[in-house]
Amino acid sequence: MVTGFADRGWAHFGAEPAVADWAAAALATLKGRALEDLRLGGTWDVGLEGLANDKTGAVGGVPLQGAAIALARRLYGDLPLHRAQVSTVLPGYPRPSEDESPAAFAYRRDRDSAHVDGLLPIGPDRRRQVREPHAYILGLPLTDCDAGASPLVLWEGSHRIMARAFAGVLDSVAEADRPTTDVTEAYHAARREVFATCPRIVVPNRPGEALLIHRLTLHGISPWAEGAKAPEDGRIVAYFRPVLGSVAAWMRP
Repeated sequence: MVTGFADRGWAHFGAEPAVADWAAAALATLKGRALEDLRLGGTWDVGLEGLANDKTGAVGGVPLQGAAIALARRLYGDLPLHRAQVSTVLPGYPRPSEDESPAAFAYRRDRDSAHVDGLLPIGPDRRRQVREPHAYILGLPLTDCDAGASPLVLWEGSHRIMARAFAGVLDSVAEADRPTTDVTEAYHAARREVFATCPRIVVPNRPGEALLIHRLTLHGISPWAEGAKAPEDGRIVAYFRPVLGSVAAWMRP
């Protein structure tokens, strides 16, 4: 599994009872919540820090266990976990809105808004900088949906292309300056290479399953397929992205 993860930049884990119990407990804590940050014509709530878990990932008294988090800890250490993002996608995703320019909406619709996490758009020109050097991405679905209900997509092997691109800019930069160094052009060029050379993989997970993604793997959310069914709450996925101590560590494939 470790070898496969290193080569592919992601790993899918089949359903485990302990993970299913955690997902049920997490979902129970969200019942009755108001979606306060709906975007894209009311089809997506980003849900940053939306889950009331502790630093081990436990929620509602249920510990975060299973093969995915075990592998993450084996590879990156037992990092403290933030309150998980609770991403909620609703039928019709994505719709045009004032939240995005026409070009940004077209990229979301046609390219799944493919991105590498932690590269924040800084300033009026939205230049990309490595402000959040995550260790990994752990995705845990909370609701059972049709495969076409806006599942996560990723580009297999893209982490190696991204690592090479970022190293080309940041290797010669002092660590203290790396978080404020502009990597926009290298990032955009690497995305184009990824689209041309890496397979796009659709991963429609269900509760009890888990997805571990390399921090540099290009990924996004696919549009909601016509007729795809989901619970009234939509597709809800909890994401953990603990932070590494340095950009130098983040750059490694």
